[in-house]
Amino acid sequence: MSIIAVEPSTADLEPHEKSTGLAPRTPLSSSTAVARWLGSHWVLVISIAVFSVALLWALIPGAFTHYDPIAIDNGLKLRSPSAEHWFGTDLLGRDLYARIVYGARASLLGASIAVAVAVFVGSALGAVAGWFGGLGDTILMRLIDVLLSIPGFLLAISIVVLYTARTGHAGLVPAAIAVGLTTSATFARLIRSEVLRVRASNYVEAAITSGATTFTVVRRHVIPNSVATTVSLIAVQLGIAIIWIASLSFLGLGAQPPEPEWGLLVSDGRKYIATRGWLTLFPALAIIAVVLATNNISRHLSKRAAR
Repeated sequence: MSIIAVEPSTADLEPHEKSTGLAPRTPLSSSTAVARWLGSHWVLVISIAVFSVALLWALIPGAFTHYDPIAIDNGLKLRSPSAEHWFGTDLLGRDLYARIVYGARASLLGASIAVAVAVFVGSALGAVAGWFGGLGDTILMRLIDVLLSIPGFLLAISIVVLYTARTGHAGLVPAAIAVGLTTSATFARLIRSEVLRVRASNYVEAAITSGATTFTVVRRHVIPNSVATTVSLIAVQLGIAIIWIASLSFLGLGAQPPEPEWGLLVSDGRKYIATRGWLTLFPALAIIAVVLATNNISRHLSKRAAR
């Protein structure tokens, strides 16, 4: 008697066998998936960690050091890095690590003010130019072209110098506002292009047809859908603002002694760069690390926005 082989019916197959005809793959555990993601995004993880540390320094500096960043101790002048003073001490015996930690507040605060000013002014100019168009758009865009043609840092220096000459004193906030006004042209051009794109969308046309006022349409529909694309640019401009504000402080046009600020710390240590290099090295490394971190975060945000 012969034996007849019977093919299994599709009803007897498992769901994965019906669809692919292959053996099922064991799903990855959550820990394995997280490990793989961290392995492929390790630069982003390090960048977020660096920026998070700098942000915590700015918010709760007392949790990272017990030294007073301003208190003078003549018996501890220009001490080399040690277990007691990790980054050494400066000319007045102040702990350099404590001054860097507390200096994060001034540096990040100044950069945040600069970016906020740039976003507000640039968004307003770009929204007006893109929405109304016509002669106003032409005039505003030509003014923005003029601003973009001038080296930004030179323009910021000019604004701070004029302010200092008029008021007789410099400071962190005027420097931050000058940097923000200088970089607002970049946001204005980007917002204008986004407003032109959003304005032609169906939901904006529907809002206009329904009788909504221009202000309401711009506030509820145009601006929210236009600003979303500036997130990655904000991260880049934050790093640029940190460098520019530190540079202004280095030139004596930003934060003033005895306030700890990264650029000012580099300026204080430049006299001893040949013999006490740590006075310049450690504040400079703090600036470099945070700026690189913001640039990497911005690159990741740009890639996600492009998908």
